[in-house]
Amino acid sequence: MNLVRTHGGWKGRRKPPKTVDPVMPEVNVTPLIDVVLVLLIIFMVVTPMLARGVAVDLPRTRFHEKKADTGEQIIVSIRADGKVFLDKQVFDATSLDRFSAALGEIIRRSPGREVFLKGDYRIKYKTAREVLEAIHRSGAAGAGLGTDEEK
Repeated sequence: MNLVRTHGGWKGRRKPPKTVDPVMPEVNVTPLIDVVLVLLIIFMVVTPMLARGVAVDLPRTRFHEKKADTGEQIIVSIRADGKVFLDKQVFDATSLDRFSAALGEIIRRSPGREVFLKGDYRIKYKTAREVLEAIHRSGAAGAGLGTDEEK
């Protein structure tokens, strides 16, 4: 390499170093937003599946005892139209004997499981009493009644 010294520096084939623009640190938030939206959609889809039994509007109580759903309870639901659900099986007021037999079979297969009754607040007392009697005939030791907390 042939370098020649001139008045202010070296002159030759070598080019002077380029000045580099300062790097501006930027965070690309687009992938972060994509991930957050996907998680939000997943939670919106999965959350309704976490509630067991049929969705009913439970009566509200001031002194609400919270009990964790362990997944071991047998869920019995009564909708406002009087339909009775044992998990996903549907029974009506005329088939409570079939309901009692089906519940009795579940209790015989796994004794010691609690029965949890979720009744819509609009059902008649007669309907709730008949379902509780059918639960008793099935051999269940007792039944817990579901309520929502009054706010």
